[in-house]
Amino acid sequence: MPEEYRFDVFGRQMAIVRSESGWVAYLIGTEGKRRRAAFEIPDFIAADELMQYLDDLFHEDASPQRPTVERL
Repeated sequence: MPEEYRFDVFGRQMAIVRSESGWVAYLIGTEGKRRRAAFEIPDFIAADELMQYLDDLFHEDASPQRPTVERL
């Protein structure tokens, strides 16, 4: 069974799944449906580094209302 981690990335919900082929990122819509995200996560990123990686990748989306990446 694949590992799955969910995050609120500056207001966007994402699911990050570890499968046999590596990390796969999905955007989660308001209706709960997933679609494949248009970015890659390198295989060498450990599960406990995902939140920092997403923060580094999307830091320009931060706002006073949503200043951090949160694990859900």
